Amino acid sequence: MSKDRIYGVPQNPVPPFQFDESVVRVFDDMLTRSIPLYREIIRRQVQLLVRFYQEGTRIYDLGCSNGNLGMGTCRAMGNKPFDMIAVDSSRPMIEAYAARLEGTPHMSRVTLEWGDIRQTTIDQASVVVLNFTLQFIAPEHRDAMVTQIFDGLLPNGVLLLCEKSAHANATIENMQQAMYYQFKKENGYSDLEISQKREALEKVLVPEAMDVHLERCSRAGFRVVDVWLKWFNFAALIAVK
Repeated sequence: MSKDRIYGVPQNPVPPFQFDESVVRVFDDMLTRSIPLYREIIRRQVQLLVRFYQEGTRIYDLGCSNGNLGMGTCRAMGNKPFDMIAVDSSRPMIEAYAARLEGTPHMSRVTLEWGDIRQTTIDQASVVVLNFTLQFIAPEHRDAMVTQIFDGLLPNGVLLLCEKSAHANATIENMQQAMYYQFKKENGYSDLEISQKREALEKVLVPEAMDVHLERCSRAGFRVVDVWLKWFNFAALIAVK
């Protein structure tokens, strides 16, 4: 796993963040050092996925990146047949995912698609996963995305959603940001790396308050919505149709 040093050298100006080849090369290190409890989230999501998967249906991983959730699903499912559609707008991510699948017995179970997840037809789904992806979609399109997922889910199907969140209260928001930056420093990121990454993500990653996510899921029609994990400004949700 290559070390993430993308923002270790001063850049002027700092270009907007994108999931290009340089990010793909260090992506797993970036995830572990930038997302609190990332491995725990993926581990438990896989367990939830297995629990809620309905035989003969589809699993959708929207914004699948390099396939950490998908590879975990393949291991957890074992010999049990399943059909997963994994979609990402980054071609380098899809290529990295394809390389991981190459030669494994699970190649036929995972269909990789390069494209905009908003254009994905969701049908006969029992599980849809949206991991740190909605935050990269323009806010005005997020309601439609969640509604599209709801419409494509079967009864008792679930949406597993993870997001970096914001807080409406300035005191709590500032505290959460401070704790997050402390987390990144503890994982070896310098002040320069933290500030340049923040600048790169400005207007690219737009977080929302947890209340907004909960209300959006409820408006879409989900009968149960729950936050099953929260670490300051990071949270994992499950919504049941």
